[in-house]
Amino acid sequence: MKKIALFGYSTMSLEVMGRLNPSQYELIFAGKNEAEAERVAEAGFNSAVVDFRNDDALKALGIGVDIDILFCFYPKDSDNVFLTISARAMAKDLTIIAIVDEPESAEKLLAAGANKIIDPYEISGRKTYEMLVKPDITNIMDSTVFGRHDLNMAELEILPGSCFENALLGELKQRQHNVIIIGVVDKAQGDKLLFAVGEQDYQLDAGDVLVVLGPAQEISAFKALAECANKREVHDRP
Repeated sequence: MKKIALFGYSTMSLEVMGRLNPSQYELIFAGKNEAEAERVAEAGFNSAVVDFRNDDALKALGIGVDIDILFCFYPKDSDNVFLTISARAMAKDLTIIAIVDEPESAEKLLAAGANKIIDPYEISGRKTYEMLVKPDITNIMDSTVFGRHDLNMAELEILPGSCFENALLGELKQRQHNVIIIGVVDKAQGDKLLFAVGEQDYQLDAGDVLVVLGPAQEISAFKALAECANKREVHDRP
């Protein structure tokens, strides 16, 4: 189980802590003062008061000992840079993830030893775009962040008499399924995967294999739907 230390109290900190799977990660929040530590403890997380400018305090927390991942989430870029420099000096293999408030601070953090920089403004813009143009992918990926839910890829064969037989691939994509349809393998043409993108549509035949992505439970439900008896309203055209 990997151990994570998170510095910096904010809405994003609480969101990250809430999404971390406790069966995969052991988390400790390092607060600047008792008030921060108590608020996080009340939310159900392990917390401690740590002076991030004190190397002995960082070592006592586990930096350079058994902490695998460090989140630097202070609102001030200068604090994150200082913490990154100190932590990198103690642990060369430590994974350091830092947030930036000003874009120009990103280079400083990388130079200080951060492995990954998070720009919340860039993320917000990208998130808004994805919600508008790719809502199905966004919803599923949101549910799998930090291992909170499982994400699997599966191959589902279209059986003779299935309600998906003769249906158009584009038609299935438009229906409300909690899986992402990656594409289809036409066994009559070989094992090449035809991706479910672009304007060209594809009519499914018995023997074709759908490739889908999603949580195991949702894939099982989609498979059960694919194996149902043929229903004309699924694939008939007006």
